[in-house]
Amino acid sequence: MGRNTLLQSIPSKMKAVVVTGYGGTENLESRKVPVPIPNENEVLVKIYACAVNNSDILMREGGYGTDTQSSQKAGWKREAISFPRIPGTDIAGEIVAVGANINPACLGEKVVLFPFTSSGPDGLEHMAKDITLMSSECDGGYAEYIAWPKELCRPMPLPSYVESSSFIVSCFTAWHMLEKSKVVPGEKILITGATGGVGSYAIQIASKVFGADAIALSRDLSLKEKMIELGASEVLSYKSTTLSDDILKAAGGEIDVVLDVVGDPLFSTCLNVLRNGGRLAIAGAVGGAVTQLDIRTVYLKHLSIIGCTLGTRKEFDQMLDVINEGKIQPLIDKVFPLERAQDAQEYFKKSEKFGKIILQNEMKV
Repeated sequence: MGRNTLLQSIPSKMKAVVVTGYGGTENLESRKVPVPIPNENEVLVKIYACAVNNSDILMREGGYGTDTQSSQKAGWKREAISFPRIPGTDIAGEIVAVGANINPACLGEKVVLFPFTSSGPDGLEHMAKDITLMSSECDGGYAEYIAWPKELCRPMPLPSYVESSSFIVSCFTAWHMLEKSKVVPGEKILITGATGGVGSYAIQIASKVFGADAIALSRDLSLKEKMIELGASEVLSYKSTTLSDDILKAAGGEIDVVLDVVGDPLFSTCLNVLRNGGRLAIAGAVGGAVTQLDIRTVYLKHLSIIGCTLGTRKEFDQMLDVINEGKIQPLIDKVFPLERAQDAQEYFKKSEKFGKIILQNEMKV
């Protein structure tokens, strides 16, 4: 490893799962690839757990579209991906080597990684043009090792690698949606996709941290009790033929803020149930990315539509502090070994799951 300081002997090759091109899970391929060498301001992290995210699936499928053609295959920046690419943004691991400018006292630290780099200033780092996201513009966590800037490593919020990896992008996104929507205690919040990673963490954050009244929408009501345990005041099925009325009844009036990751199927409903001056925060479109909008609804009701992607380092640190205090609980549905990344991504798309899907290296929880 040259001038780098090592905690342990580092092999020259590592196991990794790479995406070879846009397509199905057959385009996930296990390979032996070179272990990355940290530059002078980086550390080498041995990865013990990496959560699966919807962004991993969309990257493989090319599901983000381009600015000019919504059906054209592209990565999350709406640009072409350079393949092969190692997916994965939610990493928990141990620092095992450091670059020339890094104090070796950090060797052995258990860390989670802030998932992107950029030149943006504090508070705007997620909006910079040069943002580089793991799994998209650079390799990510479906591997044994990753080199990453030391300044973007944070202490693990929980003793478990698996549990600590479960928060990074989903919980971070939910936190950012609530911050950007300027939610205040007592407001009525509608959360779509409530059994998914972002939605299920949004229930906890909205109710237990922001003091809001969280109403959850899900495909069916089989997980209603679990969502109520997380902090939802009511859980509704979005398949209801009287959904708008159901929401207004459950809320005892109109909604202050909607947190949406579903997109087209619920878009009109979200706008209809918002009060005058309400806010709609959007961080995904898993149900459909293209929709129809009656612009009159927006301006006549004085609505704000807020786009949300990732978040700031300050928000990330705030989230980790709250996790460390036990106010937000990890939600784990199933753990797979790294070699079964195909199975993990196929399982991820099943609607009956609840909580995060984790890929694990070795048997360290």
